[in-house]
Amino acid sequence: MFHLFISIIVSSTILVQSSHNNHKPGPEITLKKSLSFPTFGPNNINQDITLLGSAAIPPQTGCIQIPEPENPHSSAGRAIYASPVRLFDPSSRLPASFKTTFSFRIRGGPDDSGPTSGGLSFIIAPDELTTGRPGPWLGMLNDECEDDYKVVAVEFDTRMNPEFGDRSDNHVGVNLGSIVSAASANASSAFGIRLNDGELHRASITYDGTNKSLSIFIGPVSSDGKARPESTVIFNNIDLSPYLNEYMFIGFSGSTGDDNHPQIHSVCSWNFTSTTRARLRVPSPESCASKIMVGDDGNIPSKTPSSFYIFVAVVALVLMIMISLFLNRKKRESYEFSDEMAVVGKEKKRPVPPNRARKFSLAEIYSATRRFGESQALGSDRNSVTYKGSLLNGSNVAVKRFTKEVVIPVRRRMMEEVKMIGKIRHPNIVPVRGWCFDNQETIVLYEYVGNGSLDKWLFGFGVVPWTRRFKVVKDAAEGLAYLHSKGLAHKNVKGSSVFIDVSFRALLGDFGFVLSLGEASARFEAMVSQKVDIFEFGVMMVEVVSGRGRETGLLDLAWALHESGEKAKLVDRSVNPDQAVRVMDVGLMCTLNENRGRPSMEEVVGYLNSERPLPDLPTTRPVSLFPYSSTTGLCSGYSCGSFK
Repeated sequence: MFHLFISIIVSSTILVQSSHNNHKPGPEITLKKSLSFPTFGPNNINQDITLLGSAAIPPQTGCIQIPEPENPHSSAGRAIYASPVRLFDPSSRLPASFKTTFSFRIRGGPDDSGPTSGGLSFIIAPDELTTGRPGPWLGMLNDECEDDYKVVAVEFDTRMNPEFGDRSDNHVGVNLGSIVSAASANASSAFGIRLNDGELHRASITYDGTNKSLSIFIGPVSSDGKARPESTVIFNNIDLSPYLNEYMFIGFSGSTGDDNHPQIHSVCSWNFTSTTRARLRVPSPESCASKIMVGDDGNIPSKTPSSFYIFVAVVALVLMIMISLFLNRKKRESYEFSDEMAVVGKEKKRPVPPNRARKFSLAEIYSATRRFGESQALGSDRNSVTYKGSLLNGSNVAVKRFTKEVVIPVRRRMMEEVKMIGKIRHPNIVPVRGWCFDNQETIVLYEYVGNGSLDKWLFGFGVVPWTRRFKVVKDAAEGLAYLHSKGLAHKNVKGSSVFIDVSFRALLGDFGFVLSLGEASARFEAMVSQKVDIFEFGVMMVEVVSGRGRETGLLDLAWALHESGEKAKLVDRSVNPDQAVRVMDVGLMCTLNENRGRPSMEEVVGYLNSERPLPDLPTTRPVSLFPYSSTTGLCSGYSCGSFK
């Protein structure tokens, strides 16, 4: 029977594939993408423009600046349009045609008494995360990237680097996956301008994907805001297709060297339009009548139609699935569990709607985690071990198994808490999928988030761009604010409890529970509240800004630098300092004493989204740094005592 099933499936697959191959390509259509930025402001950050490295949009300028004027030496940055743009048609293998115009200014830094160094480029990159190297690389390329990381750029270079084939210190070049230009022109002779003269210029770059030609125009902007006509340089035989994915990111990159005369690159307006081809897929033109074969005698031949084989294949497949499910059920029921576990396995459960938290039997969890196999373990602490599990419906879960000795005295209270949390659904909270309190076991099942936790990204995986860090902070704040609005507390806010999904969305998970009884526990439980969550969230914000862990005396250091007016020293070099210092201020505000200005999470969300004015922090640190009410007399973590 098994061999017959295989042959039927193969036959039906061939029939289906042959029918698909008979589809004719649909009509060709044209896809257009346009974007326009007459000016730039803080509202563009994260929403429209992703800033990397030392790129910034100071509110008073209305321009993107690379690098920031406060730190111009040996810096690199990018300003990338936040959404990918289709620039390549895989079916025809043709690149898109596009035109981009932008106004830019290149001027010397604070000390512009000598020759400046650096350059600006319009860039087409495969991602919105990578920042290139400073100096002569113009922020375009990074030698730590893989060989298949291809970048297309038009550079406006103000330094001559003979090792890169530069002809002058005032040139325009076309770069195809390399820092060495495939074609270049002297800006003085071609356009009659000096790129870094401090004047506002307008550039236009036009690419014809069909004819493989690229034209560049640069001219000074007149008093009416329009560029005065100048000559245009045309480069032929510029094929971008080997360097393009179907979707790419566009924007600007720039860098400066480590000498004493860096320069600031500003982009003050930007328009972009692209046109690419695509083909619609249309249904097969075949009809039922066209598939009927008639013989020479006018009769329909007795050949079995292909649809019959497909029907038989589907029936056989359904039968095999039913047999497989029946055998798996019998196998599970034959496990040699104890009498209690056997009763649990046979317990009847009422139907539960999909994705709603429910009770799991111990047999189900044993099956999902391979009997709590070591290969399934994800991590542990003194009270629990967490395993990865796979349910019968194919979904993955994180299974947290608590130590029996710790949990048994508080099982009833913990059951109530888990069931309350299981009702919570929010985009920034890891859903609780279920629980198991059978046979003296206490187990909580969360949806599995497989992209790691925040602490791993901050301290283990490498550099995280500021735009991603800021998004994580805001996502976690939204989730915690929603939890508080439902009258619940998280009780375990820290970097390892914030999980990152594949789209870099942050989700709060791994809730905390009170795992002891007695008088001390009653006092402790009175302290564990939403105010504690806010304090710990503030510490986590300082971790995100600084890139340091809390075990290094981070909070003490942050308040000390606040008192001396040097908070910027704590900011990680890879982040946006102005925005980061504001986030640090919100974090420090969360560590104030409860009755001395500690905000609610709703207020924290407003501060992070710039919807509320940020109050001034006290000039001196609090008397004590401790998340709980000082009246309880219970201290752990940060000391209740005064600072030394």
